[in-house]
Amino acid sequence: MTLLADLLSTVFERRYRRDAPIAAEDGRPLTDLAMALVGSASETSGLALASEILARFGALEDHHKLEFFRFLASSMNIDPEAVRTRLDAYERAPSKSSYRAFAEAAEPRRQELIRRLNRVQGATGELVKMRADLLRLGGTEPELAALDLDFRHLFASWFNRGFLVLRPISWESPAHILEKIIAHEAVHAIDSWSQLRRRLEPTDRRCFAFFHPAMPDEPLIFVEVALTTGIPGSVQALLAEDRLPLPAAEADTAVFYSISNCQAGLASISFGNSLIKQVVADLAAELPGLRTFVTLSPIPGLTRWLDQENVRWSVDDPTQVKTLAAHYLLHAKSRGGLPSDPVARFHLGNGAIVQAVHADADTSDKGRAQSGGAMVNYLYDLARVEANHDAYVISREVMAAKDVRALADAADLTPTQES
Repeated sequence: MTLLADLLSTVFERRYRRDAPIAAEDGRPLTDLAMALVGSASETSGLALASEILARFGALEDHHKLEFFRFLASSMNIDPEAVRTRLDAYERAPSKSSYRAFAEAAEPRRQELIRRLNRVQGATGELVKMRADLLRLGGTEPELAALDLDFRHLFASWFNRGFLVLRPISWESPAHILEKIIAHEAVHAIDSWSQLRRRLEPTDRRCFAFFHPAMPDEPLIFVEVALTTGIPGSVQALLAEDRLPLPAAEADTAVFYSISNCQAGLASISFGNSLIKQVVADLAAELPGLRTFVTLSPIPGLTRWLDQENVRWSVDDPTQVKTLAAHYLLHAKSRGGLPSDPVARFHLGNGAIVQAVHADADTSDKGRAQSGGAMVNYLYDLARVEANHDAYVISREVMAAKDVRALADAADLTPTQES
């Protein structure tokens, strides 16, 4: 952990040791408390109001939470007429005061409410949970979309890379952290403590997580890494119970085989790019013998795409699965011209290239269901990631190795015959 990270952690620990003011319970409705908090000029009374709002919201039933969200979306929204009037005034006479008046009108009061809620002990984590509730309960209501944008706007600042702390996770880490790694593993499930131990304890295994100093016991995102010789093509071999650990100093390849987000309330707040780059830098500094940095990634959208395209294929034909997977990764696009596969979008957007495609690489029920068992290596060539990123962003170009392009060209997209 860097000196800056230590200092940030110390500052936040001191801040959150202070207890919020203790006050008698306020009997007003939650909506009235929210309006009072936005209008409060007293720090002491504001902290008491914020504490009560968070506590009472957390205890609400879902339908009452949804009512509160609707209140924030409507009663604490911007006044369009006031925005137009102040924008006109700024256009007629640009000045510090006219711009301030426009900016104040253009910001909904609910943003200030969220900021004031965040002043009390433990509030950041509670607000992340609040947004998780919003996404879970209000996803089908368009009028709540603007409220979610306000949360995202504030969280993007509060959780920017400068505030995040990268910590290694090992078998010696606190049990409550390890329990969360097990619970949030989203790629290759961890079914027991012994499985977790095999991923953390050997000399050729690493795990890293981002934390925020205001949520020191809550990993935001974590990555599991295998140190190998050469690029692997099977997650079964990578995680085999009877495999022999490799001395770390003998490894030439770092394999990112699982990246999992831990906080539903931080959806669309991007950490993965920064996480991978920081871990690559740390591993390269620790182990100078590492020359290759790749993923062993799932292809979660492949089977669904094949079904949509009505393509005739068999999970028992490894060659066919590889060619179809390569074609899908290189040529299947969403409406915006980006790759259809979400994992591909993530790694290609980070500047990686499609290096290799493997059949029978994940023979678990989940792996066979989502991709016919296929997996893919995305290569992070440190000398090329920026150029690859620019090509992807500017021209939507999918960078891939020659072998992958050849596989894609060989794909047979013959449709299933209708009976």
